[in-house]
Amino acid sequence: MKVSDCPTTQVEVRVGARPEEVWRWLLDIDLPSRFSTEFQGGGWVEGYEPGLGARFRGRNSHPVAGEWETVSTVTGYEPARLFAWAVMDVANPAASWKFELVPDGEGTVLRQWAQIGPGPSNLTKIIASMPEHEEEIVAMRLGELQDNMRKTVEGIKSLAESGVRAI
Repeated sequence: MKVSDCPTTQVEVRVGARPEEVWRWLLDIDLPSRFSTEFQGGGWVEGYEPGLGARFRGRNSHPVAGEWETVSTVTGYEPARLFAWAVMDVANPAASWKFELVPDGEGTVLRQWAQIGPGPSNLTKIIASMPEHEEEIVAMRLGELQDNMRKTVEGIKSLAESGVRAI
């Protein structure tokens, strides 16, 4: 598996709350920082609010890659159904992400999906220094992403089921 293959990973959880209730939590761009060991926080770029084409900034930290900041653009926005974004360059993203909400009786299946590449990123810089280990590096990275994604959807589930109202 190589970055040029645009590898993906996905997690999902069933939430005991309706899609509209879960959706409100997704619009808080900073929320995943409560659960992720890598994502340190973020917010909407000045002049933007949630919607298709909106931009937000995120701060990240990783023991190998260090600290960095990205700007993402919302590429999919369907209230109570889909929230997707491309990291850095929309035409050649460093990564693409999405949350999907699927009604499930009185609850919701919350799915988070991520794709690495095809554009340049900290990961491609690390691979360039050790190209013979690309497949192992990509597999390790997918595992890290999946761990943080699992923590995030479980955290959102807990908040949505707690009865606390999202901002």
